[in-house]
Amino acid sequence: MRRPITIIGAPTSIGIRPYDDGTPRGLDRAPAAFRRRGLVERLGARDAGDIVAPPYRDFERPPGRPRNEADVEAYSRALATRVESVVAERRFVLVLGGDCSVVLGGVLGARCAVGGPVGLAYVDGHADFATPAESRTGSVASMCLGLAVGRGDTTLSRLIGAEPLVEGRDVALIGRRDAHQPWYGHDALAASSVLDIPDAAMHEAGLPETGRLAAARVGRADLAGFWIHVDADVLDPAVLPAVDSPEPGGPGLEELAELLAPLVGHPGALGMELTIYDPVLDPGEICAERLVALLEGLLVGHTVGA
Repeated sequence: MRRPITIIGAPTSIGIRPYDDGTPRGLDRAPAAFRRRGLVERLGARDAGDIVAPPYRDFERPPGRPRNEADVEAYSRALATRVESVVAERRFVLVLGGDCSVVLGGVLGARCAVGGPVGLAYVDGHADFATPAESRTGSVASMCLGLAVGRGDTTLSRLIGAEPLVEGRDVALIGRRDAHQPWYGHDALAASSVLDIPDAAMHEAGLPETGRLAAARVGRADLAGFWIHVDADVLDPAVLPAVDSPEPGGPGLEELAELLAPLVGHPGALGMELTIYDPVLDPGEICAERLVALLEGLLVGHTVGA
């Protein structure tokens, strides 16, 4: 019998820069779009509601600092509390973002629930390994993996004190296509212990094998479980254009399912989040339906964390 699933909405855009016209991005509308497409019913899931985000404040970036720094920290802790309670019930958590900063709350909550170190499978079109000083936008979304492993002079990299949320050796970064954007922290990434499998290497190895390699890294017996981050911009924008930082290439929906199946089917999988889908860029919610179908096939068609 597969583990039951609980959905948590994380309708937040405070971790990403505004649109070019200065208005906040529409990522906070994503959980509602997924629910309108029947995600809760199609997964047979329990809906634990939303963690409501504070209003956007830093329309102008504070020099050298993350945008909305204090609010992202508070939001991460609130989300972590909800995630912790669900993981403690031995239910698989599906967090519906929102921007990528929600990974901080997801990992924090999972770690608190199991009372020990956890792994992180980070499936994304970008490395997100910048520090606040390196980021060109100030978006926490451009640096959240770096923050999770303790990079940067900010409270967001110290959510549990001196040690990072997750050690680099316990992270698998999969699918990035940002080699032309070194400001995502590539030099530090290359020097780190993170298992880095860019898009080209992922396709060379094959999607199922890459998923198995990642599961072996983050699902080791010395860890208390692992969290899965999935950014919709890892997908080919020809298939899923409704994201805020599309990169050419990438897997299709079936390929992404092949990659994720060994991870969600691993007994150490505690939960997963889906981020960066923007309903404002998706008239008719065509992309929302594609993502819901992906989740349905993945989480209902496979044994989750069994």
